[in-house]
Amino acid sequence: MARDTVETHFTQAVATLKAGVPRDPARPVRDGTTLTGEQCLRLYRRQLDSRLLDIAARWLREQDEGFYTIGSAGHEGNAAVAAALRPQDPALLHYRSGAFYLTRSEQAGRLPEQGIRDVLMGLTASAEEPIAGGRHKVFGHPDLAIIPQTSTIASHLPRAVGVAFAIERAHALEATSAWPHDAITVCSFGDASLNHASALSGFNTAAYATYQGQSLPILFVCEDNGIGISVRTPKGWVEAAARRPGIEYFAADGCDLADAYDAARRAAEYVRTHRSPAFLHLSTVRLMGHAGSDVESAYRTQREIKSDLERDPLVTTARLLVEAGLLTAEQLLKDYESAREHILRIALETTRSPRLESAEEVMATIAPRRADMIAKISPVAAETSVREKAFNGTLPETEKPLTLSQAINRTLADALAVYPEMMVFGEDVAKKGGVYGVTRGLQKRFGPGRVFDTLLDEQAVLGLALGAGVSQMLPVPEIQYLAYLHNALDQIRGEAATLSFFSQGSYRNPLVVRVAGYAYQKGFGGHFHNDNAIGALRDIPGLVIASPSRPDDAAAMLRTCLAAARTEGSVCVYLEPIALYHTRDLFDEGDGGWLSAYAPPSRWAETHVPIGRARSYGDGRDLTIVTYGNGLRMSLRAAVRLTQEGFSCRVLDLRWLAPLPVEDLLRAAELTGKVLIADETRHTGSISEALIAALVDAGFTGQVARVTSSDSFIPLGDAANLVLLSEEEIEEAARKLLV
Repeated sequence: MARDTVETHFTQAVATLKAGVPRDPARPVRDGTTLTGEQCLRLYRRQLDSRLLDIAARWLREQDEGFYTIGSAGHEGNAAVAAALRPQDPALLHYRSGAFYLTRSEQAGRLPEQGIRDVLMGLTASAEEPIAGGRHKVFGHPDLAIIPQTSTIASHLPRAVGVAFAIERAHALEATSAWPHDAITVCSFGDASLNHASALSGFNTAAYATYQGQSLPILFVCEDNGIGISVRTPKGWVEAAARRPGIEYFAADGCDLADAYDAARRAAEYVRTHRSPAFLHLSTVRLMGHAGSDVESAYRTQREIKSDLERDPLVTTARLLVEAGLLTAEQLLKDYESAREHILRIALETTRSPRLESAEEVMATIAPRRADMIAKISPVAAETSVREKAFNGTLPETEKPLTLSQAINRTLADALAVYPEMMVFGEDVAKKGGVYGVTRGLQKRFGPGRVFDTLLDEQAVLGLALGAGVSQMLPVPEIQYLAYLHNALDQIRGEAATLSFFSQGSYRNPLVVRVAGYAYQKGFGGHFHNDNAIGALRDIPGLVIASPSRPDDAAAMLRTCLAAARTEGSVCVYLEPIALYHTRDLFDEGDGGWLSAYAPPSRWAETHVPIGRARSYGDGRDLTIVTYGNGLRMSLRAAVRLTQEGFSCRVLDLRWLAPLPVEDLLRAAELTGKVLIADETRHTGSISEALIAALVDAGFTGQVARVTSSDSFIPLGDAANLVLLSEEEIEEAARKLLV
């Protein structure tokens, strides 16, 4: 449906409107509704501005000055949702939420033109646009409690549930929060998005919480226009999918502003009073197609297109105003032309504003992970008396040397003692203490408000974390196994990693995701418990990936990740090698070579491990073995045997897989001139590929070889050894380089 068709219909329909008996503007605009004439007039103007912004978007595209044409035409009823809420209520919005955004902007005391300029600068990719700075057209603003979203597939719903969860949890813990304690979260989306797994995860998590008697103040708003691009939504499907235990259902005609406002008020009041979730189903239409390039006539009949046009919400609101005697048809048409001219003039002005001009400018808003910045972060400890209470009188530095699992446990406890906003959660982490006992005892010491079990859904776990992070808390979620992370990876890729990028750092989601991973478990195998695929993580911009092997590094690196998340908003994935959790020995049984003493706080600065710094073992000059994870223990054992044969080797533990410690790699490579990469992950998509590329890029002229695991899933039992990297393979490859 072309914009001229929509504009022509509006002018023709308004011209035929007949004035009714004048009403007092302070009274309801229509009998049986609570929307006053004054409110109706104000909301109409924001609806009109939203419609004209869609017109401007199409005009800008024709001039090759605009870059986004998915509009809000037909969805202008969402202005009523904004009006029913408070401007401090956090909002995660559908991409057709133009009228909501403009209404919220005015609610916050801004001039209408400011909201208009925000949107237009987004359309023209202006570097001066206040939220994304020209990186994407999003609805968001730090002063409006609107968290920017780029999702078209409802991936923001798990985070929205997390925001609602964080409102209640922060209040219960008396922790600092980004939101008022009586705020509610609003999350809007389309009818097609309703079917995505992430949406279902959001609904299920909300219902699950309510079923258990937990407070979760979230208002889900489905703007149902009956079609997703060209695929029709079956009639009745949204209501059928929305009605579930624990979520109150409300419905209204989203094209009728008065009806939408009444329903939105009831729904918002229910959520605010009961602190429980509600689903607001707004029936809308989609005008002007999905986007500027969309030819609706290819998949819709003229009758269907006309039917939507006759429900135009802008015409419906205009009719309310005329019938209430608040405006005449002539005034409405005059206002339309005046506002149209004004917005197109502003649109032209925004085309002259500066745009991003370099890769450095574009990437400047990716979550900070620069070594010079992170190196300045100093982990802090609680007062001694607080630590003694947290550790039941036995400080970890007075214990015997610890295993990897124990070191992580003690570090988490130290962090929980000093960061009151920190929470540790996931599947089985509370009473059981995790499958491998890593979090054992933490809930008993710090309480179920800070250490707790979640439902078994990785999208829900990460969504809770993302919502908590953006609410100024410090979430440390656990993903039980690396293989399970892939079920929910878009929560890190599309939600966590992009937030700082698309908000210029105005919104951040500090995050340390603990993941039990890698292979080599004995007596407990199989693909889902022995996954060594990490390639999908490594191409996420800004993501920090920590991979500790030894207990002392595990403690120091976890402190670094927590500090980087808390102070810089970094998104960190902390990979824990399952097979090394309880390892005690390095060479011989009983040697205790894989245990480490816990450093007291007085030595934390001295033992600090900056992001992107490797660790070297030995001073050999014949060969450098580069490795990480389980590969470190295997490589150290292999290096000793090679030394006994007269070869001089050094081992470099990468420790960080993103950003890679390239400087340390090059230094170690140049010292020997020969490099063997021992990579326990798969041959394809492995760290070894990136390491070889880094050496080549830097002009390294020495010899390089690699050994990896096979491109295979990991089977049960001893068959796993057939596809996993072994010590023998490391030794054999080393000898080939050394002879």
